[in-house]
Amino acid sequence: QEQLVESGGGLVQPGGSLRLSCAASASIFSNNAMGWYRQAPGKQRELVAIITNFGTTNYADFVKGRFTISRDNAKSAVSLEMNSLKVEDTGVYYCSAAGSVGILWGQGTQVTVSS
Repeated sequence: QEQLVESGGGLVQPGGSLRLSCAASASIFSNNAMGWYRQAPGKQRELVAIITNFGTTNYADFVKGRFTISRDNAKSAVSLEMNSLKVEDTGVYYCSAAGSVGILWGQGTQVTVSS
């Protein structure tokens, strides 16, 4: 059964915005760092952003100033607010949990930035 469920992907024009969400169980959410990774066509999966269960954040250089990761403790969910999207942001975005669970992955949600 799915333990991480992503939503919010879609098609957006360059310069636009999208908000991705990842729902987790309370036990997974509270005991693990949560993160977003992406995989563009023909490329390896890469880190986008991470937020620990303590609230510390880390971003890949290519999204700093444009993307914001946050946790909603009441909903056991992590979000990725993406602004000023570029064509090169296109890819499948995966939610992850790392810590007590080892590492878990969601099935991914497609983000396509195109005019």
